[in-house]
Amino acid sequence: MDQLVKALVLDNTDGKQQASIKELRKSDFPEGEVDVQILYSSLNYKDGLAITGKGKIVRSFPFVPGIDFVGVVEDSRSPRYKKGDKVILTGWGVGERYWGGYSQFARVKAEWLVPLPESLSPEWAMSIGTAGLTAILSVLALEKHGVQPNGREVVVTGASGGVGSMAVAILAKRGYKVVASTGRTETHDYLRSLGASDIIDRQVLASPGKPLESERWGGAIDTVGGTTLAGVLRSTAYGGSVAACGLAGGNELPTTVFPFILRGVNLLGIDSVNSPFEMRQEVWKLAAELPAEIYEQVTRIVPLQALFSLSEEILKGQVRGRIVVDVNA
Repeated sequence: MDQLVKALVLDNTDGKQQASIKELRKSDFPEGEVDVQILYSSLNYKDGLAITGKGKIVRSFPFVPGIDFVGVVEDSRSPRYKKGDKVILTGWGVGERYWGGYSQFARVKAEWLVPLPESLSPEWAMSIGTAGLTAILSVLALEKHGVQPNGREVVVTGASGGVGSMAVAILAKRGYKVVASTGRTETHDYLRSLGASDIIDRQVLASPGKPLESERWGGAIDTVGGTTLAGVLRSTAYGGSVAACGLAGGNELPTTVFPFILRGVNLLGIDSVNSPFEMRQEVWKLAAELPAEIYEQVTRIVPLQALFSLSEEILKGQVRGRIVVDVNA
């Protein structure tokens, strides 16, 4: 029997994109090696661009967005997985070029999946999701380049967003002195509850300045890009490192070479989309060791229907923390 499943579907009529919740047949889904019953997905900035059509993320229609999901294997044509296995998917162009997680069902390549750690619940796996994966990769990159908890402060920009919230919480739990940068005063108590020791207004970093400012940051995780990243680099201390993982504030970098050639600052690019399987396993192992209170503090669970309004809000910087999507609600 060709079972019907619920999905958020993007269509394009006369050049205008529309999003709606529909019932699709499993036979409608593209080919793949593993069939997955999806339990949860999450909302990321890129998902907001896809649903609203503002980012030209999706170019073929009809299309099911959602760049990550967690679920249970229904059927597998690959020796890697068997029926009943719990799996996670993040990245690989899913939700951009390939049908994604805003559905009760997915059919994907086996190599895109990672086993769900036994100690991690499906809900918390999507609280991590692409945003948390990016945050953890950023922390690991900083530590690989010598940033340590007993050193100078580490600043996190866009701190109240998905990646930023996870980064603040993870850094604080690992013993760092974390400074959260945000323009939303209503999130100050929230950020302190995650472990931020200090909070600065985002304009402090985004405003024009000298090629080099006073040394303050031992490290940084930047989710914003643009003038904010330039401001972070100007005040990063000698030998410090900055993990760049976002562009909510723009994709240009108006800076000089001075931080790099006079202070030996490292600018580390973070990509979670095409991270190799081994790296993903390391990240998910670390995620499984995080205390449940982190997930509880940063997570809100919503039904699929809520994505229509939340996708607009996330683009305006109005979403706090992580949004987990119950695709079966």
